[in-house]
Amino acid sequence: MARRFIPLVACVIAGVCAGSCAVAATADDPSTIVSDVHEFVVADDGSLAEDDTTVLRANTSAGIDEIAQRYVWYDKSVSNVEIVEAYSVDANGLRHDVSKDQIRDIQEPRSAGAPTFQDAKLRAVIFPAVGVGSTVHLRFRKSQAAAVIPGQFNYYVDPGQRPVLQQRLVFDLPAGKPLFADARGYIAEPPVTENGRTRYAFVYRREHIARIESGSVGYAQYGDRLVVTTFPDYASFAKSYRDAAADPSATDPAVRALALSLTQNDADDRAKAKTLYDWVRRNIRYVAMFIGQSPAVPHRVTEVLANRYGDCKDHVALFGALLDAVGIRNEPALIGLGAVYTLPSVPGYGSGAINHIVTWLPDLNVYADSTASSVEFGFLPLADMDRPALLVNTGALARTPATQTLARTARLQIEVAPQGEASFAYWVEDAGWSAEIERMNLRLANAQRRDQIAADRLRFTNLRGAGALTTSNVDASGGPFATTLRGTLDDIVWPTGTTALPALTSLSGGIATTTRNWLAERTRTQPYLCIGGSFDEVAQITLPKAMRVAEVPDDVDFTSDFFRYRSRYLFDPSTNVIQISRTLEARFGRQVCSPEDFRAAAPALRKIERDTQAQIIVRAADR
Repeated sequence: MARRFIPLVACVIAGVCAGSCAVAATADDPSTIVSDVHEFVVADDGSLAEDDTTVLRANTSAGIDEIAQRYVWYDKSVSNVEIVEAYSVDANGLRHDVSKDQIRDIQEPRSAGAPTFQDAKLRAVIFPAVGVGSTVHLRFRKSQAAAVIPGQFNYYVDPGQRPVLQQRLVFDLPAGKPLFADARGYIAEPPVTENGRTRYAFVYRREHIARIESGSVGYAQYGDRLVVTTFPDYASFAKSYRDAAADPSATDPAVRALALSLTQNDADDRAKAKTLYDWVRRNIRYVAMFIGQSPAVPHRVTEVLANRYGDCKDHVALFGALLDAVGIRNEPALIGLGAVYTLPSVPGYGSGAINHIVTWLPDLNVYADSTASSVEFGFLPLADMDRPALLVNTGALARTPATQTLARTARLQIEVAPQGEASFAYWVEDAGWSAEIERMNLRLANAQRRDQIAADRLRFTNLRGAGALTTSNVDASGGPFATTLRGTLDDIVWPTGTTALPALTSLSGGIATTTRNWLAERTRTQPYLCIGGSFDEVAQITLPKAMRVAEVPDDVDFTSDFFRYRSRYLFDPSTNVIQISRTLEARFGRQVCSPEDFRAAAPALRKIERDTQAQIIVRAADR
């Protein structure tokens, strides 16, 4: 339920946990937030002044690294940061002040050397004499002359993954600018209005931090978090972006000329859209600055085209202008990127809220993210899948696709020599969303890197040997992609004894790997990623005449709520050839499964895992 409060802010980059958690630190907690106080004074135009005071303690040697250097993010074009006080106190109570040369500005790494993003800075504060039991004390003031969205204010916070003994956030706004909040686990104090302004305060306490389970979605999906905003609804939030993004240069003749020249041989709108998407993803370098950290306005389309780089807003603006030039309807779509699959009930920017933008092509029924250079047109990176999307032109909430095609076909041939070594040939074809990822991985790999990939695929399958990798056309921009690995294996069978030969149908990356990943946790208490797909694997193992097969696993065939699985084992004693086949259809219908789903799926997964770990017993013929 949405309620009015003040924004709680947790600036992870600033190193100040923004969440007040009361936690009694245990020996397992490397560091603790002892206290954390944030005070924001917001003007009517959305500009603000922020005063932060934080105390952190190192409980273990690992905690020293966590607290000894803190960062304050700011945009130097609109913000100013003043370090008011910074010092450490060692375990004996001795104070050590931070000197001027221990405070320095560094370039925000994500700006990637792009000149139009050089205003993104980190002010680094390096604390001296930090050891186990030390506390570090940081107070800074940050003023921001221009709002991310003119006349508006929003903030997002979740408590992070360390104990917090005390946190308090205070927000001072004009009384005529109410705040709306979506809170989970945070406690609001009654707002106080006087002299035409309202002060909102929020506190948060937490006594235990649960381990994030392997494959779990982001903590903000199910844990504590707060979003506050002056926007009453998502429609008004979309309008603010739409108005700010208006760009007369989008119709520049150079943009139109480029779009027409690129698509002149394309037969229909889908082909044209794919051509333009491929050009943008391969020619406009992505600078990964999260939307909402600085004013949420894309650069001019002509500027992006000239510079050949941009952030997500710039990608959407340029791709949209090119689509407009050839008459293809498109619309920006604001989403939350990463491992959070819901949006808060109130709109705002933040790591667990809106932080990315993609393109929606309604007539083609396609979402496209040209910042994902390794994703084929018609697909999305997993980080964009199955999540709410705020359509900028209409202000409506939609949702990106919950599933997309994944198919993997593998064929493995192993021919064992009399002394136990073997030659092998392995062919695998990826189709669907993973194909272009694999293709780009190998497109960018030099000869040495390809050799390393080949060695890793054997090593990750617990095999020793050597192989050479070849591929289908790495310059294609879509469709299935095939790789072939040929080589030799060491000592796969012992020629003078008994061998438990792995009943492989794939090297790493197939059914066995996928099942092992699904079973990474024995039990689950948190929502987790469940990505389905189709797998078809066949292996043929030829043994020398001096060896005999003593035992072959039983066939497996079953259907469950999520899986259709089948394995077959055939042995021809006249040729000493074993053929193994496995097929798996995994259908979850979504990206996120619940702990209840895991409990339902686990018995079937364990059956599949046992089968993929099956062994063929081989003995020397004279035994």
